[in-house]
Formats: sequence, C-alpha cells, structure tokens
Amino acid sequence: MKKLSKSEFTEIRNWVYRNARPFGLALWQYNFENGSKEAVISAMSFYQNADGGFGNALEPDNWNPNSSPYTALCAVNELEKLNFTDIDHPVMQGILKFFKSGVHSNENGWLFNIPSNDDYPRAPWWTYNVEENEKEHTGISAGIIKFIFKFVCKESELYKKAFAITEKLLAGIEVPDIYLSETGVDGYIKLKDIILQLDLAGKFDMDHISKTINKLVNDSIERDVSKWKYHCKKPSSFISSPDSEFYIGNEEIMGEELDYIVDTRHKNGVWDLDWSWFGNNEKYPKEFAVSENWWKTEIAINMINLLKKFGRLE
Repeated sequence: MKKLSKSEFTEIRNWVYRNARPFGLALWQYNFENGSKEAVISAMSFYQNADGGFGNALEPDNWNPNSSPYTALCAVNELEKLNFTDIDHPVMQGILKFFKSGVHSNENGWLFNIPSNDDYPRAPWWTYNVEENEKEHTGISAGIIKFIFKFVCKESELYKKAFAITEKLLAGIEVPDIYLSETGVDGYIKLKDIILQLDLAGKFDMDHISKTINKLVNDSIERDVSKWKYHCKKPSSFISSPDSEFYIGNEEIMGEELDYIVDTRHKNGVWDLDWSWFGNNEKYPKEFAVSENWWKTEIAINMINLLKKFGRLE
C-alpha cells in the first residue's frame, strides 16, 4: 500500500504557496493548516457579482465575468465543504437572490453554459451550445435544487419550482444519455441524498432510484487503469472515503487509484490536469496557463484529502 510521505507533502505545500491564487491558498490553509472558514468565504466573495451570482473565473476554465448557474453552483459546493449554513450571510443571501431571479433557467432546470461565455477565454465545453445544455443541465440543476431544498421555505415559488424540476429529473433517471453527461450521475446522487436528508422519500420510489444510481455509478467508473491519464470517471469521482455507499464492491479498484495517485505526482510538484482546452489552448495560451495552475491547487487539495481519508498519508 503506497503512501504520500511527509517530505512529499512539504513539496506540495511549497508548490501551492508559490503558485496558488488567494482563494486556493485560503482553501489549502483551511484544509491543512487550521485556516478559517471566514478566510475562504472572504476570498471567494471577490468572485461574486452584484446580482448575487458568481463568475470571474471562480471556475478556472470559464473566464466569463458574468454570473452563470454553474459558477454559482461552484460557490455553493465550496460552502457545503465548509459546512457553512448561515443563510443570513451576505454571500448566501446573494446566491439566493441569483437563483430567485430565474435567470438562465427554465421549467426543466438551469443552463449548463450561457451565451455570454462565448465572449471570453474558456475551455471549449463552455462555449454556448443548446444540445450540451440539454445533456448537461441535470447535474447543475440537481446541485442547485439541493441548495434550495436546504435553505428555502417550502411555500416559496423557488422551492415549488425546484420540486417540479426534481420530479422531471427523477422521471428521466434511466435515460441512456446520462452515461455521457459529465455531471449527471453526481447530480442524481446529490438529489437522492437531500431527499433522504429532508424526509421527502415518501414522495418518490427511493428503492428504484437508489438501485438505478448504484448501477449508474458502477457503469460509469473507468476500470481500465491505462485510460486514467485521460479525463474519465475514476473511482474517486464517486468514492471520497471508506464510508461511501459506493465503496463496497469497489475496494480493489479504489486501492489501485490511491496507488496511482501517489505514483503520478510530479517530483517537487503537484499533479497534472487530465484535460486541456484543446484548440482553445492556442487561442488563449496565457489564460490556459493561468487556469492550469489554479486547477492544480484544487486538485492537490482534493488528492491529499482523499489520501488522508484512506490512511495513505505518512
């Protein structure tokens, strides 16, 4: 069983301090150096717009300064990792304001990409595309619904809208295209979790939903290790700790990934991205280089946390 050594951890820490943006450094300090939640939220707030949404490359592959549902969801996900639930906080109030506005949403959910993305440096998947929105909106909508269910009163129009979209999403849980979606399976997991957490299970066939999600997860995991150098769904896409419901039956392949993580870190540095901006690398070379470093900090934090939870740190 391979482990990350203390000296290797120090090498990663040095890289982060030399290369991270303030937001990434605040995340590093919170995760590993007793940094505060407040410092993370303060650093994140600089990416929030007057409409309450987020843009400004909080999501490093999309440099659109305008607010988008996906970038707002990125902020929501970070707040969830902090276990931050102060709904009266200005950042949280802003997020609610953005979702209540209904911008970039319809009766089926929230858009994955938005038209103004096309005016700014970006990865190609952030180019506005109606067909991509149809395929990818599931995961975005599910994540936003989880936030709404947790923090919005049931009598509100926003809650009612979220519930109606939930019914549509769960009705389409077995659509084959979900296997091709980048965010869809994870979205269904979030949706199932919040339904169970808030005791809404009686309104849905949870036995069928749980069995379907388990199949989606196991079918989505790439089990050919030789393909892990490319962007794909590795076991850790769904399994973040030994307590994960998806760990049972995937112990061996998860162990292989943990070894792979230790083996593939660059000496004196961090891990590479398993994706690029493809043709947009040449169109926006400076922006991609910056984005790449921002991502490397986030990947390093995720990798170390994963190794820690599985007892792979010396």
